[in-house]
Amino acid sequence: MNTPAPHTPDAPRDLVGIGIGPFNLSLAALADPLTGLDAVFYDQRPGFRWHPGLLIDGARVQVPFLADLVTLVDPASPWTFLNHLRARERLFPFYFAERFHIERAEYDAYCRWVAENLPALRFHHQVDAVRWNPERDLFEVDYTQLDAGGEAEALGRTHTRNVVLGIGTEPHVPDPLRPLVEDPAVPVVHAADYLRHRDTLLAAGHVTVIGTGQSGAEVFLDLLRHRPAGRERLHWLGRTGALAPMEYSKLGLEHFTPDYTRYFHGLAEPVRDRLVAAQWQLHKGIDADTTAAIHDELYRRSLDGGWPDTTLTPGVHVRTAGRIAATQVELHLEHEQQKTRSRLTTDAVVLATGHRERPLGRLLAGLDPYMRRDSSERPRVDDRHRLVLDPSVTGSVYVQNAETHTHGVGTPDLGLAAWRSATILNDLTGREPYPLPARTAFTTFGLDGGLPQIPSARHHRALTPLVDGI
Repeated sequence: MNTPAPHTPDAPRDLVGIGIGPFNLSLAALADPLTGLDAVFYDQRPGFRWHPGLLIDGARVQVPFLADLVTLVDPASPWTFLNHLRARERLFPFYFAERFHIERAEYDAYCRWVAENLPALRFHHQVDAVRWNPERDLFEVDYTQLDAGGEAEALGRTHTRNVVLGIGTEPHVPDPLRPLVEDPAVPVVHAADYLRHRDTLLAAGHVTVIGTGQSGAEVFLDLLRHRPAGRERLHWLGRTGALAPMEYSKLGLEHFTPDYTRYFHGLAEPVRDRLVAAQWQLHKGIDADTTAAIHDELYRRSLDGGWPDTTLTPGVHVRTAGRIAATQVELHLEHEQQKTRSRLTTDAVVLATGHRERPLGRLLAGLDPYMRRDSSERPRVDDRHRLVLDPSVTGSVYVQNAETHTHGVGTPDLGLAAWRSATILNDLTGREPYPLPARTAFTTFGLDGGLPQIPSARHHRALTPLVDGI
């Protein structure tokens, strides 16, 4: 661990990070040994937590443990997952467990270990605004320091040459259900808060899970396992046309490589938009182990010749929703393919409807005159993960997990965290503290580079008669 030099209060920082999720935590871990780099990271929360509402027993991270915060660019870093196990005297048990994919709770514990030991992190700091000061050629970052109860304690301002945004995503609630979530009297909760409401949901007479991705599958499985056989009273609904498996073939996974990210970034904007919509099964399907576990549990409950009281229906969306006598919810459903409609009365709803990138508008309102946008008014992001700003802005604003529209479906993937962090640090420092591989995939994604060698003219002439004779 690098011991940072004392920071002079009036001196500008080299980098201010906003948000401390896995991606900025990766950046902070890789920045830690870089002497001479003055960086600080702010987050309004009291400490690091990674999707605490979904740390369901047995739920696993969908990438291998090598996709930790640092290993794929610096396996010798002190902040690797394996070094975490060593520090906790758990390396031998992990070795004998033979696990390539670890549990979510274990990944969360690893990240908290890193967060508790990095000196550049400042929790209880809420960033309020970012502005460019043209007179000083610096960014101004205004923040509010919070007390232990989350109340404002002091105001502050930091000047910095560069900023990195890692504010992450927020739970998405479909418009028809938003009023019900906002009403505390109705048990309609997002899956992000599942564990906090789990006892209430298990006690409810009938529960509906909406969303047929990985989170929906994990919530449905957990409820199924803990409700009495024959009286499960569970519905599982979602918009996708099938309870579809996630694409997890080895060549399919090459869509989550730096090679594909570079290829995607070079495509025209309309093509990128079409691809993101079409590639949902690369990251929004259900892993095979979870679908198998659900089927096994349902099958076990049918051994006596009956059927479990469950309904699994893909291809359905909620048109409208409302309360009935303040204790139940009525969902108005439409089947996408049949174009038929129905109503479902339920006692509780879990919305496994995913997360969306947090909008940058409020935080970056002071930079709006300098920002360059695409035809859909989204921020443009260059190949080094920097917002495209007016040339008069000499500093850089890097983004993490806010560039799906420019960098593709790998943007939120933990497996690209270390590579993106290293790319940012290489660009920011103007040198190469983290050498990165020139090639990362067997697949060649376009015709403009990386093609197999074309035979020489001599070999081409020799082959021609054979081709003509086919």
